[in-house]
Amino acid sequence: MNQSEETFSWQWQGKSMTVGVTRCGAGPTLLMLPALSTISTRHEMLALQRLLGARYATVAVDWPGFGELPRPRMRWTPDVLGAFVIALLAHYAPRYAVAAGHGAGYLLEALSREDAVALSSVEAAALLAPTWRGPLPTMANCPQTRRDRPLYRRLRRAVDAPLLGPLLYRLNVCGPLVRKMSTEHVYEDPHWLDDPQRMASKRAVLEAENARFASVRFVTGALDPFISREAFLDAASAAGIPLLALVPELAPKRSKAEMLALGTLDRVTLELLPHGRLASHEEFPAQAARCIEEWGQFSYDRPGD
Repeated sequence: MNQSEETFSWQWQGKSMTVGVTRCGAGPTLLMLPALSTISTRHEMLALQRLLGARYATVAVDWPGFGELPRPRMRWTPDVLGAFVIALLAHYAPRYAVAAGHGAGYLLEALSREDAVALSSVEAAALLAPTWRGPLPTMANCPQTRRDRPLYRRLRRAVDAPLLGPLLYRLNVCGPLVRKMSTEHVYEDPHWLDDPQRMASKRAVLEAENARFASVRFVTGALDPFISREAFLDAASAAGIPLLALVPELAPKRSKAEMLALGTLDRVTLELLPHGRLASHEEFPAQAARCIEEWGQFSYDRPGD
């Protein structure tokens, strides 16, 4: 199967940024957006991408501020990432989309915007453990995102600081803490990151130039695409297309409750997955691929059609 690596360059208010892109397969274009997190990149989609590449021209794209490439130093906001998704939809014109975690939230936000309707060619989308609320607001069980909460502002200022910031960041992404976070929230297999290649891939993300600026904003909720569950559900309704929400049985309780709420909407098919946590698509790609195929909303161009 053909697979290639390239980059996508984009500008936001005078800041230039370049992100990694992996292409795989042939057929209708399917855009794949990874989760937002300190250790997430498009590579978490690769096994699933190869499975879907048998029928689709898959395009997996890193988020600006994340990935393994150097990132500009800037105060990342939901406006930046929202505009980025609009740019991707305009550039790649995908027929379908698969998005994980906050990536699913940003996809819904983009598809629900009136100014994006004319640009969007997306006919259906699969949402993998979709989220809208960052780790610290979720731990605090905030019903609404409070991006300007004093504690969160102080944390962001501390991590942004020239001397103190890199030290604080390194302490929070050391091996033991990454393994603890991954075991409790991300992977079902507690030894998933014992594989040297996997851990090296995650370390490349953590250690990329200027990685701390987007990371601390994700953790403190400053990159949450919505401020409440109601806004999350409203965007899913306004997207106006069939949606498949894959909810891992072992997802963290508070995040899982937000995912399950999507099942109350008319155009949403909700599927409970027996395996995995927040990165079930990375750990159990065949499970996700099977659900997407059985859902039946993604058609494909057969040879000779």
